[in-house]
Amino acid sequence: MAKKIIDNIKLGVFVTAGLFFLVLLLYLIGKNSNLFGDTYVLKAKFENVQGLIAGNNIRYAGIQTGTVKKIDILNDTVIEVAMLIDKKMLSVIRKNAIVSIGTEGFVGNKVVNIVPAHLPGPLAEEGDILFAKKTVSAEDMLQTLSKTNADIAEITGEIKSTVRRISNSTGLWGLLDDKSIPQDLRMAVANIRSATGKAGSLANNLSNIVTDIKNGKGSMGALLTDTSFAKNLNEAIVKIKSVGDQADSVAVEMNKIASGIRQDADHGRGVVNALLKDSGIVTKINASLDNIQKGTDGFNQNMEALKHNILFRGYFRKLEKQKKQAY
Repeated sequence: MAKKIIDNIKLGVFVTAGLFFLVLLLYLIGKNSNLFGDTYVLKAKFENVQGLIAGNNIRYAGIQTGTVKKIDILNDTVIEVAMLIDKKMLSVIRKNAIVSIGTEGFVGNKVVNIVPAHLPGPLAEEGDILFAKKTVSAEDMLQTLSKTNADIAEITGEIKSTVRRISNSTGLWGLLDDKSIPQDLRMAVANIRSATGKAGSLANNLSNIVTDIKNGKGSMGALLTDTSFAKNLNEAIVKIKSVGDQADSVAVEMNKIASGIRQDADHGRGVVNALLKDSGIVTKINASLDNIQKGTDGFNQNMEALKHNILFRGYFRKLEKQKKQAY
């Protein structure tokens, strides 16, 4: 009897242990903890895990590669997520890969997405911390959508007010009913076309001028392309500068002469002072000029008398013939 009781107890313990192991195995399988595969751990740090829990799936480029092992709160702003990754990904995932938290479907479970950075980098190893990208939560999206709806409602109200004002505007409708406006618009368009054509012609002329200048035509083209012309121009400039220098020296000399004359006049010396201040000299000069004029008149009369003298008449006629032949 006692032996039977002991056997029943052993059987009960065995069954209980088997059930416990089965429940534990089912729990671990349900959490997808990769019990039957080799794994290694990679980490990522977030400010907000958005409801992520241990056991959620991890995908690399959309492919299932592991599960979330645990989530630790390091401080009030940093949460560390440890990820169990299949060891077959050791040759795939690199240290510059980007980690983000997403959702399976629109309202499904949370999932960790790992995407490549498309840049060369070393392969990730056990315990490496990958770069975590901040993701927009559904709450943030709803807040943004709410703000957008409010802005759209405000814009719609403004549009309604504008349409109402347009409908009540008599001036606008009168402007639209004015039959002369289409004709004026056509004339304006024709004027614009004419101005455009003239502008095009002007542009063509300018282009031709520039082409001629480039080809060395005209004074400007010769100036820009003909080296001899430029040399002659430089020589002319040098000569002009030389003449200017000489003019400056002449002006200096004239200034000295004028200064000397001014000093002689101020101190009562020289011919200028005598001409300006001595009235006697002026009288003598006038008398001398009168005598010269009288002598000249007498000489002219004597010459006229010689022309009519029978001895010199032939000589003067001969001179007149020579003058006529010379002309």
